[in-house]
Amino acid sequence: MPEELRGLPEGVPRHNPDDQIESAVIRRLVGNWQRRATVKRDEPNLDELFELDRPDYPERILPFRDHPTFRALDPEKKTQLLSWAWIAYNRHTIMAEQKVANPAFALVMEGEYPELQDEALNISLAQAMVDEQYHTLMHLNASAVTRRKRGWAMPDHELPISHTAREHLRLRESASERWEASLTTLAFATVSEISINAYLDLLADDPDIQPINSSTAKLHNRDEYCHASISAVLAEVVHDRLDEKKQRFFRDMLFEGLEAFVATDYTTWHRIMDLVGVEGGHEMLQDCQAEQSRSRLVRDYTGLHTLIERMGVQDLVEFDWSKSHVAR
Repeated sequence: MPEELRGLPEGVPRHNPDDQIESAVIRRLVGNWQRRATVKRDEPNLDELFELDRPDYPERILPFRDHPTFRALDPEKKTQLLSWAWIAYNRHTIMAEQKVANPAFALVMEGEYPELQDEALNISLAQAMVDEQYHTLMHLNASAVTRRKRGWAMPDHELPISHTAREHLRLRESASERWEASLTTLAFATVSEISINAYLDLLADDPDIQPINSSTAKLHNRDEYCHASISAVLAEVVHDRLDEKKQRFFRDMLFEGLEAFVATDYTTWHRIMDLVGVEGGHEMLQDCQAEQSRSRLVRDYTGLHTLIERMGVQDLVEFDWSKSHVAR
């Protein structure tokens, strides 16, 4: 065995770089990057575009929007709570990029799946990783201008690690084999990259919130439609070349990732209640958690449903799609 392959997981997927069908999507994306990547565009002066009278986050997607405790809050506390919600949204988006997506892309580029390599694939992954770093910068900037214009400190470190990142870390730490940890990261990244559009859409098309915030989500969204294609190709190729045991594990992790990604992060909300000083806030969240209809922030599972169909394994998974919205 060549020295560079020693210690790599058993049963690594085999990829034929000459297969034009497998490579077509990725090669097209590589060529389009110069035209579509947000990182290649000029940046506006965010402070000049900030509108103080607009809320930073939409009330309509708050899990407690109809609860009497929230309705009774004075306007300043509501404003502060919505600003913290925006800071948390940015932080969770950044964690999806830094702790899930980029580590998964790096696994492929660093040779975890050494036969899943060709020049176009590596270039597309490197471009995606640059995109993700720029998205991180975009969301950091969006939080920074919110702090400056609102006059509140609202430091990120006051918030806990996101629910998705916690679940990803928990499952990786429980893995007994290296291949399990690697496939967990790849599965979580696949879900994140093909589902994040639905998450970003919650703000991208909202006409009532801070325009900077909706625009940040909208610009990020443009790149992620492309990343979804890359991630879907990776997931299909890897899954097809795994043995039955590893295929089953990978599919299980896809659904673990989905459950984590779409859940409302009540741990973060409880912390925000403390930071804003909402009297009765914890009880309000407990009421909401008891309502199953409020347990998910994102309900559009179309991306994963489509991927499962493309993988040809829809009859092998047990999942109640009726709990979600799936576009047909």
